[in-house]
Amino acid sequence: MKIADLITWFEAWANPTWCESWDNCGWQIEPGVLQEKARVLVCLTPTLAVMQEAIALNANLIFAHHPLIFNPLKSLRTSEAIAEMVRLSFTHNIGIYTAHTNFDQVQDGTADVLAQILELKEVTPILPTQPGLGYGRVGLLEPFLTLQELLAAIQIRLAPPNLIFSPSADLQQTISRVAVLGGSGASFISAVAKSGAQAYLTSDCKFHQFQESRDRSLILIDAGHYATERPACDRLVQKFQSLNLDWVQLSKKDEDFRQFFA
Repeated sequence: MKIADLITWFEAWANPTWCESWDNCGWQIEPGVLQEKARVLVCLTPTLAVMQEAIALNANLIFAHHPLIFNPLKSLRTSEAIAEMVRLSFTHNIGIYTAHTNFDQVQDGTADVLAQILELKEVTPILPTQPGLGYGRVGLLEPFLTLQELLAAIQIRLAPPNLIFSPSADLQQTISRVAVLGGSGASFISAVAKSGAQAYLTSDCKFHQFQESRDRSLILIDAGHYATERPACDRLVQKFQSLNLDWVQLSKKDEDFRQFFA
């Protein structure tokens, strides 16, 4: 499959026009690879480490969740990371394509994969955007779990380096309805509270957002940005493999960008 055909297939599933106004979905750098057979390295974040990996593996497309370019660039200068990414992209003929908030909304996107990992039933979007699509997912646990069992399941299935949750007087309380949203999802706390969820799995939550959740009787669970979105990249690789591409692989150089002192 040519890169142009792969992108056409993907955009029929997760249209880049669905992305938010502040976002930057679609081509970040296209150095003239559209008619080449797709050799794809999938990653969460396009970094210099991932670019070097793509070069070593002879990939011609980095397919990322996070945009390389968020804001309009005022300059490109030697020693700057984005400038170096651009230079290497054109030097080695490697395109960079991003699927961000459009990928968040779709079936088998970031939130949907989290819901599947927790085996939620009767799943619906936290915030619908159009029929069948939307941000986040909320659903039922079958069978119900205690809070302690839910936290243990998240730790085992997502392997976050640090799992943070709201103060709770009873880890043995029964949890039946859970909301999930990969990446930075604290702005959805109000919508989650209205959904009837007892617990909300997301990331990048601030001190007072844990307070807000407690005041709304919602257990906020922060598993970190990387742990909540990386599984969707793995799912994307599986979907690309079903298209019989020349070559596709999940990056081994993706980074969490955070370390926790033991």
